[in-house]
Amino acid sequence: MITHINFCWCFAGWGTNEQLIIDILAHRNAAQRNLIRKTYREAYGEDLLKSLDEELSSDFERAVVLFTLDPAERDAFLAHEATKRFTSSHWVLMEIACTRSSHELFNVRKAYHDLYKKSLEEDVAHHTKGDYRKLLVPLVSAFRYQGEEVNMTLARSEAKILCEKISDKQYSDEEVIRIVTTRSKAQLNATLNHYNTAFGNAINK
Repeated sequence: MITHINFCWCFAGWGTNEQLIIDILAHRNAAQRNLIRKTYREAYGEDLLKSLDEELSSDFERAVVLFTLDPAERDAFLAHEATKRFTSSHWVLMEIACTRSSHELFNVRKAYHDLYKKSLEEDVAHHTKGDYRKLLVPLVSAFRYQGEEVNMTLARSEAKILCEKISDKQYSDEEVIRIVTTRSKAQLNATLNHYNTAFGNAINK
């Protein structure tokens, strides 16, 4: 593979050749981009992302770096960025915590640890507060069951707990947090469906 040599030409002398960077990266899949990074490090002793960061700027840099990262690293990068803003971007953290599978989220936590030498949970706890912290820390820490098996007795009992807490406007009660952050998606769906059937309203109402 000569692509790492092409990257050297991208950065040589007369200003960064952005079109060549696009031509190289935009036509490679994730496995090929990882191989390019590995080969570049072996050839030049530096992470390709560091070179890109030094040579590029503004939105083009951000797009290239995010595209080059693998999915777990990308989520780790975005989560780290979200916690470092003056106002933490809770929506970014919430999307990562709620939409990734248990294995994907585990890989995000590992990538975060490798990249920033501390835990994702640590930074989320430090840069959030109040109800967001109560919800987000266990969400990003969870390793939930991913299967379809459901306990209907548990679904009925926890739907009742949710109804009682929500009726009293105790939205951040520890029991609500426990149910939302520890149950599998299949179990949560069963609980929320029973809530709708038994109490006459969808829980979001």
